[in-house]
Amino acid sequence: MKNADIQFNPDDLLNAVEGIRDQVTGKRKVTLRTTKVKLPDPAPEMTPEEIVAAREALNVSQPVFARLLNVPTVTAVSWEKGRRKPSGAALRLLEITRKHPKAIMEV
Repeated sequence: MKNADIQFNPDDLLNAVEGIRDQVTGKRKVTLRTTKVKLPDPAPEMTPEEIVAAREALNVSQPVFARLLNVPTVTAVSWEKGRRKPSGAALRLLEITRKHPKAIMEV
């Protein structure tokens, strides 16, 4: 394995520390224009079967599941029957529910 030479630039270090200081003290707001932030990929589509499995993992009824997700019961039922597809924030919340079922029950 080769040892790579590391170039140390004290100006880069100082700028980074000053940037963090300014953000923490409220002098600079973190935005996508000023800061590089790795954003998560969009939430994947979920099939009706996956939505049913997420609900069943919680061992709750459709009305309770809808209430946990803060959506109308008819919406949750429509997702499970495939009449409607969740999108945007609902997909992200369903993804969290599927990956961490206990998290949705803690609120």
